[in-house]
Amino acid sequence: MTTLMPLTMVFPGLVWTMAALALVQVARRAALWRAGSTAPVAWLQGLAALPRRYLVDVHAVVARDPYASRMHAVVAGGLLAASLLTALAILPPLAASRAYWILVALAFAVTLAGSLLVGARRYPARQTRLSAGRFQALPVLLLAYAGGGMLTALLLALGGGLATPFALALAAAGGLGLASEVRHGPMRHAAAGALHLVAHPRPGRFEGRPDTALQPLDLDAPRLGAAMPADFTWNRLLSYDACVSCGRCETACPAFAAGQPLNPKRLIHDLVATLSPAEPAYAGTPYPGGRAAQGPRGPLAGLIGPEARIHPDTLWSCTTCRACVEECPMMIEHVDAVVALRRYEVLERGALPEKAVGPVTETRQAGEPGGRPLGARTDFAAGLDLPVIAERGEAEILLWLGEGAYDLRYGRTLRALVKLLREAGIAFAVLGAEERDTGDLARRLGDEATFQMLARANIATLSRYRFGRILTADPHALHALRNEYPAFGGHYTVVHHTAFLLELIRAGRLSPAKLPGLAVTYHDPCYLARYNGETDSPRAMLDAIGVSRVEMARSGRRAMCCGGGGGAPVSDVPGERRIPDLRMAQAAETGAGIVAVACPSCTAMLEGVTDRGPEIRDVAELLLQAVETGR
Repeated sequence: MTTLMPLTMVFPGLVWTMAALALVQVARRAALWRAGSTAPVAWLQGLAALPRRYLVDVHAVVARDPYASRMHAVVAGGLLAASLLTALAILPPLAASRAYWILVALAFAVTLAGSLLVGARRYPARQTRLSAGRFQALPVLLLAYAGGGMLTALLLALGGGLATPFALALAAAGGLGLASEVRHGPMRHAAAGALHLVAHPRPGRFEGRPDTALQPLDLDAPRLGAAMPADFTWNRLLSYDACVSCGRCETACPAFAAGQPLNPKRLIHDLVATLSPAEPAYAGTPYPGGRAAQGPRGPLAGLIGPEARIHPDTLWSCTTCRACVEECPMMIEHVDAVVALRRYEVLERGALPEKAVGPVTETRQAGEPGGRPLGARTDFAAGLDLPVIAERGEAEILLWLGEGAYDLRYGRTLRALVKLLREAGIAFAVLGAEERDTGDLARRLGDEATFQMLARANIATLSRYRFGRILTADPHALHALRNEYPAFGGHYTVVHHTAFLLELIRAGRLSPAKLPGLAVTYHDPCYLARYNGETDSPRAMLDAIGVSRVEMARSGRRAMCCGGGGGAPVSDVPGERRIPDLRMAQAAETGAGIVAVACPSCTAMLEGVTDRGPEIRDVAELLLQAVETGR
């Protein structure tokens, strides 16, 4: 036993040394996070929720890749268990138990198996979406720590042996190497990721509801938006350090797929690299177009510009579709970062993309991006005798028409919706000339001042009337009214037309016939599916009219954007392909003759594909066809 005592002290001591080194590295990293501005954090609530956020919320995203899910469960679980069990061996009764050391060896064996799974994704050939660089050393360090730890624990269980010093040295090399990588290497995400889940800037994401509204900007603040790393709150800087460079965001990004100069993974890395002069070079897929990021570094270094790390074209390529956020296993908020940077460009520098200047200026001056008379919004309804709420003072349903009302094509959708409301006997009305734009376009482009002006004006208008719910066929208007107006005092019950029409069908107020001869694939609008979590109602409605419904490869909350959000159509950053062309190609793969849509932006973008093949029909148009067939 005397020959074993030093080793039973040294081996646990190694793990405690690893922990101490990791804490030092975290403290050095935290010095960078403190460069950010203050942010309120509910620490006790976050700490209490950490196990669930990690084991449920994070792993729900990780599990979308079955291999990665198994790999992560085995390597992370094994690493934590083996390290904790070894650390506890400082207690003499445990250190003296050979059965305990067999248990430790088994935990290291699990870690070893996980390490092999990690290595298989990088050797002999690395998966394209994964970053190389220091991440390539991760499986080597894991193998050394797991292999050395397993051998050391086995030798302790068996009474020692000549190989013990070699096994311990191997474990030390791997373990101390992993701990040292907490500052700049791949293990940084383990520490930063846990802290990020505790101090997440959007804790509502873990409460079973979409938390997607942009935070209001204090227009009296000394600086509007973010120009440098120090302009972000400290917990957002922390969140960018949580990135594991897995590349899921770049795979999901429509702008990246279209060859526009945006890669969400590279964007997050550039935010981190600008903050820290010592950050290792990026070793993943670059921005499309081959532009090499450069520029000064430091908390006060500029982030955006032709000579900075993030080119303005990268910033304006984003459609704000949140596909990157949806796919991120660490729940990083890429879109919030993009909008914060846009706010500075627009509000402080007046640096809007050239084609976006007109729509934003018209929105400020005319209350509508096209500069058209507000009263002309109801022109689509010629002959329908559209009721205006000002003439009644109240209505069961207030129909919010949105910008699609000015478009001749989408006017057909709104006419179908109005006819269905009349068929169901719904007492509804519109604002008519009092309806301004919600400000969604201005806000996504970074013009928070115009958005707030419109929001307050619309809220003042709505306060003059009595109504039960607001109904809209525009997911962008839905999101603004439902989720973003409450911050300014506008609290409304807002329903999308797909959910409302489904209510009417189920209540027996609409009696559609079946349309079994139609093969339909449904395209999910980003602002309905990802921003508001609504994916079931449109499908249930299509099923109620008996069409043959087929799904695209990317559907639901993981659907691909049409390219129409975030001001992308007016930013008009060129790429190698067009996003709507890519989406229509995915629709064509289903063999469906009709692409059902539920958003005016999606209608315009997908109908703009000249060789699209399938017909574009709003769900309201399909339902009206079924109702008229059933008469």
